[in-house]
Amino acid sequence: MLSEMVAAWKARHAPRVAAWRAGGRRYVGRFAPSPTGPLHAGSLVAALASWLDARAHDGVWRLRIEDVDLPRTVPGAAAAIMETLAAYGLDWDGEVVWQSARGAAYQAAFDRLAAAGRVFPCACTRREIADSVTQVRAHAFGRELVYPGTCRGGVPAGRAPRAWRVRVPDATIAFDDLLLGPQAQHLGREVGDFVLRRADGLWAYQLAVVVDDAAAGVTHVVRGADLLDSTARQVFLCRLLDYPVPQYLHVPVVTSASGEKLSKQTGAPGLEARARAAALAAAWRHLCGAAGAPAVLH
Repeated sequence: MLSEMVAAWKARHAPRVAAWRAGGRRYVGRFAPSPTGPLHAGSLVAALASWLDARAHDGVWRLRIEDVDLPRTVPGAAAAIMETLAAYGLDWDGEVVWQSARGAAYQAAFDRLAAAGRVFPCACTRREIADSVTQVRAHAFGRELVYPGTCRGGVPAGRAPRAWRVRVPDATIAFDDLLLGPQAQHLGREVGDFVLRRADGLWAYQLAVVVDDAAAGVTHVVRGADLLDSTARQVFLCRLLDYPVPQYLHVPVVTSASGEKLSKQTGAPGLEARARAAALAAAWRHLCGAAGAPAVLH
């Protein structure tokens, strides 16, 4: 089944695959699950799309366990994720990377940004940010919470720093998504200065993922569209750190009958090894529907 999917994926993306091969560069993809629970139908779609794209390019597919957020890590979840991937035939190349072991790399990248004057300490609590005038406007336009810049000029007197943020430009970050086409986000208006090191001392997702992708030589990031909103921030950090910017492809997320995104937080059931064929077929149909292509394998 998987070999047929690879052939079909390669045929449907033939111009893109041919263009990449003509450039002579090695394709490096990755799948980076958080060990907060088992893989489910939604995460299978993201894993399958990423694996298929790597195999269609005759590239490598890395596995990274994003356990940087240790308080949310569920014991045994990482092992279960790897067992499920293996049972479903989604084989990865090389050693598994664990974010929990990469603190020194994140610190080095942070130090580079600090030396360039790109980061600043922030004393704001989430409640204070949510209560700001900026958030009233953000909610009115259906946007996420935007940092109002309270500590950009220095931590207010009598306050202690909690987190560290990176200064964003008053500019639009644009990139081309391989499935969705041209994308753009104005970081200043739509995001604000975002966190690189959290108030609890842990490294933020945005910094960790950029550092890890660069270290692994990742050329293509294929993942769910729920992470599309993070992409401009990651492109921005790549440019600040002089890292190559990967190509991005975001596939539609799987939703429940009520339209809610399937996730571990909403209790999506884990995948079962005995249901491998049916689950892979369903994931394939979802991907084909996203591409507007027939789902029949020949």
